[in-house]
Amino acid sequence: MTDAPRSPVIVRAAGVDDLPAITALYAREVAEGVATYETQAPDATTMAERWRAITAQGYPYLVAELDGRLAGYAYASSYRTRAGYRWTVEDTVYVDAGCTGRGVGRALLEALIRACEALGYRQMIAVVGDRHNAASIALHKRHGFHIVGTFEGIGWKHGRWLDGVQMQRALGDGAASEPTA
Repeated sequence: MTDAPRSPVIVRAAGVDDLPAITALYAREVAEGVATYETQAPDATTMAERWRAITAQGYPYLVAELDGRLAGYAYASSYRTRAGYRWTVEDTVYVDAGCTGRGVGRALLEALIRACEALGYRQMIAVVGDRHNAASIALHKRHGFHIVGTFEGIGWKHGRWLDGVQMQRALGDGAASEPTA
């Protein structure tokens, strides 16, 4: 018996039509998971405002499709607002629970890294919700991130204290040369 062929993961820029599915995916993570420390799921209007704010600043915001439906999304945003951090971005990746293990996170993170390198960013930071989020930590490690620190017990959700894991990887030349712009 052979496995059925897997559908390819299609990664593209997120658009307005993707926002209902993005909002629903994020709402499930808020309600059930610990990748975000938000405890009340934002409504569709708030999610649209967040998407507009990120894309208006020129950051990439991507979605992954699998079997004709939204399977995940990822975006880069400012790591910190101070001018000296302008070459560093923070990545965010969410994969629908029904699509894990099918390469969605990999496809999204690879595309996000490429997009950020093309934009001239030099460092990417991952802020992983909880040290027990093995899938996210492993995904980031496979893509060149290393753990630079763990903040113990900084978030409270689902009746327990959660750690925050900080991971980092260089983009392009990283800190080996000065930025070009």
